[in-house]
Amino acid sequence: MPTPKDTLIDWLRDAHSMENQAVEMLNRQVERIKHYPELLAKAQEHVQVSNRQAERLEQCLKQLGTSASSIKTGIGMLIGNAQSLSGVLASDEIVKASVFNYAFEHFEIANYRALISAAQLAGEPEIARTLQQSLDEEIEMATWLEQHLPDVTKTFLARQNAGATADAKR
Repeated sequence: MPTPKDTLIDWLRDAHSMENQAVEMLNRQVERIKHYPELLAKAQEHVQVSNRQAERLEQCLKQLGTSASSIKTGIGMLIGNAQSLSGVLASDEIVKASVFNYAFEHFEIANYRALISAAQLAGEPEIARTLQQSLDEEIEMATWLEQHLPDVTKTFLARQNAGATADAKR
């Protein structure tokens, strides 16, 4: 039967994969959102935040005497690429990607909350504090996306109504 520490390690590896998925997904989106400069800047910033979060997770795993799973990390990266490619053919890619990003932030928030509880139960308060920093960053990003989703939608619809290419790429 796995111990709380064993479960924490497994979940930290999953979270590391999740952050790599986020980085890949955001990097692909950044390549295609030039008509949305505020969103572009925030996405570029969040790529850096997600990379730091992945590094924090690696540090937590190292503190527990182990490392990230290269298999899970690779799968996360593949999923991130696939997710970002799934909207490329949609004319409303930017709106769909923004909605997905908002939902994904809440997925990350839930994961960090579970990780913090698991770290506390495993007797790892330092890891819980480290994870709290990532949780706070994800809450900040989700709040930003929630506040800016109406503007992204309005910009998309205005571009579409004006006969301009309304998608994220052009």
